[in-house]
Amino acid sequence: MTVGVLALQGAFREHEEMLHRMGVATRQVRLPRDLAEVDRLIIPGGESTTIGKLLVMYELLTPLRERILAGMPVWGTCAGAILMARRIVDGRPDQPALNVMDIEARRNAFGSQLDSFEAEVDVTDIDHPFHTVFIRAPILEKPGEQCRVLATLPDGRIVAARQAHMLATSFHPELTNDSSIHELFLSF
Repeated sequence: MTVGVLALQGAFREHEEMLHRMGVATRQVRLPRDLAEVDRLIIPGGESTTIGKLLVMYELLTPLRERILAGMPVWGTCAGAILMARRIVDGRPDQPALNVMDIEARRNAFGSQLDSFEAEVDVTDIDHPFHTVFIRAPILEKPGEQCRVLATLPDGRIVAARQAHMLATSFHPELTNDSSIHELFLSF
């Protein structure tokens, strides 16, 4: 199995390092030919508008959407989760997105970079509280019937969800030493 990590902008190196520590082969995805070489893909955190524009510029948006809709496992962290959502709340009207997961993403739901925080969160299918890192994070809202909520904050706001072969997290598991969520994604 080769896990692709979208390497256009954002925290792709941290995902690669985590996967390498787990003994998993990775490939940076920057062009459509790279996408053809991977079995699954992680879309990292970063800036969702920028990543969306780069997906268009490098002609990845349509082939990536097609691979996901055909069943390729995909995981979006933070900005990646925003790009996967069927609707982006508080985004730019011209923001390119994949629109593949039946959930809404509210950009920068916690505020600015200064409002970043860490918290322990219970995640379905993980047997221990997961230490989360939120950086200008989105909140996931209005999941559709096929979308299963995996984690919420104590106030009920959704921070992780799964729909079939798609995973979205508002937080950054790659910035921790806990590989549990990466392992969960690899089990899809």
